[in-house]
Amino acid sequence: MQYPGITHHGAVERVTGSCHELHMDAFHSLLVDCGSLLDSTDKEKLQDESAIQFALDNIKTVILTHVHADHIGRIPQLLAAGYSGPILCSEPSAHLLPVVLEDAFNHQFGRSPAERDKYLTLINKRIVALPFGSWFTIVETDHLVCKIRLQRAGHILGSAYVECDMNYPLENRNKRVVFSGDLGSSHTPFLPSPKSPERADVLVLESTYGDRLHEDRASQQSRLEQVIDQALTDHGTVLIPAFSIGRTQELLYEIEDILRRKVLDAVPFPALPEGMQERPGEGWSQLPVILDSPLAARFTRIYREFNDYWNADAQERQSEGRKPLAFEQLLTIDSHDKHLQVVNYLASTRRPAIVIAGHGMCAGGRIVNYLKAMLGDSRHNVVFVGYQVKGTPGAAIQKYGPLGGYVELDRERYGIKAGVTTIGGYSAHADQGELIEFVAGMSVWPDEIKLVHGENNAKQALSALLKRKYAITKRSVSVTI
Repeated sequence: MQYPGITHHGAVERVTGSCHELHMDAFHSLLVDCGSLLDSTDKEKLQDESAIQFALDNIKTVILTHVHADHIGRIPQLLAAGYSGPILCSEPSAHLLPVVLEDAFNHQFGRSPAERDKYLTLINKRIVALPFGSWFTIVETDHLVCKIRLQRAGHILGSAYVECDMNYPLENRNKRVVFSGDLGSSHTPFLPSPKSPERADVLVLESTYGDRLHEDRASQQSRLEQVIDQALTDHGTVLIPAFSIGRTQELLYEIEDILRRKVLDAVPFPALPEGMQERPGEGWSQLPVILDSPLAARFTRIYREFNDYWNADAQERQSEGRKPLAFEQLLTIDSHDKHLQVVNYLASTRRPAIVIAGHGMCAGGRIVNYLKAMLGDSRHNVVFVGYQVKGTPGAAIQKYGPLGGYVELDRERYGIKAGVTTIGGYSAHADQGELIEFVAGMSVWPDEIKLVHGENNAKQALSALLKRKYAITKRSVSVTI
C-alpha cells in the first residue's frame, strides 16, 4: 500500500455505517467514525454486518465527526473487539456521546445496569475533547508526524470535519487528508455554516444529497406551517418522525417561531368539530407540542447548555427573552405508560397536537406506535423532514402513502390514509451546490476526491459536476465513487 492510504469499512455502497481507516504508514492508522448500519429492517442481518471485521492492531486513535448513530453506533463492538485507544471528538460531542451510547447499551445489553455502567465508565475514560481549530499531535516518530484538527461542520451540535496532516521527514513530503463527516446546510438553524478548509490533497466527501438542491429556508418554514394548518383544520395530529439529536431541536426552533408569529398576528385558530366544546384558552398559544422521546429531551437540554455554539440568529432570539427549545406549550413524555396514554388519547379524540417522536426513519422507537394508531385515519398528517433510506418503513410510507398503499410495521401491514408530506429543505446535510462549494472554497483544491455516504445516483451526479467544475478551471482530479 502507498501511504497514506484509505480503507472504507462502511458507507461506500450505502448511506449509513460511516467508518474510514486512514493508514498513515505500515504501523500507524486512525479510524474516522465507526457507525451503525440503519438501512434495513432485518435486525439479524444488520447485526452480522455490524460486526468488526477488520484488524485493530495498527489503529492508534478513533476520531468521531459527530454523534449520530450511523457514525458512532459500532463503538460498543469496537471496544468489545479489543480497541483500547483514545476516542477524540469536539467538546459538545464529548457531552453528547455518553448519552447516545447509554441508550444504545440499554438496548444491546437488555437494560443491564452492570453492563451499561461498565461500558459507560470505559467510554468516559477514553474520550478526549478537542477544541475546534487547534492542531493536535497523535503520532510523532522519526518516520511520521501526524496532526489532526477539527473544524465546525454545521451538521449538528459538535459536528466536525477532520483535517489530517501527515509529514514524512525522511521522505521530505507532506500529505493532507480531509474527512468531511456530514456537512451541514447553510441554512441549518442554530449552527454556523461550515467553512472550507484551506487545502486538501485527498478529500473524503459525503454525498447524501449529491443529486439535489434544498428548498430555501423561507419556503420550508412556510410548508411546515401549511401542514400544521391543514392537520388542525382536519382536527388531527401532525406526526413528525425525527432523530433525537439535531433534527428534533431544529423543528422545535421552527415551531416556536411559527406559533409565536400566529399569536402576535392574531391568526384565528381552526374551529373544532361540531359538537366539541372549546376549552378555555384553546388556541395557538395552547396548542400542545409533544416531544415524545426521553432521549431527545436529554439532547435538547445539552443543546441549551451549549448555546455559545449557536449561531448569531439563535443567540439573538434567546437574548430577546424567547426560549426556542423550552417554550411554554412544549410537553415532554418520559414514561412508556404515559406515551401509550398520549397515543390512545390523540387517536381517539379530535384534539389537535403536534408530535415529534423518534425514530427518524420509522424503523423503531415511539413513532411506530403513533403510526400504527393513526396511519389509517385521514385526519392525521405524517411529515418527513429528513432523508429516508431505501428499505426503511419511512421510505415506504413516503413512497406508497400518497398512492393509498400500505407499510409493514413489526411485520404487520397498515394501510395509509393519513396525509403524507415531505419537506426536503429541513435536511441538516449540505445539498449538491453546498458540497461543490465546500471543494471550490479551498485555496488548494484536492487532487483526489473519494465520495462516500451516498446512494449511487447521488454519487454519480456529484462526481460529474465536480469533474466539470475542475475542467472549467483547467484542473485535474480523480473522483472515486
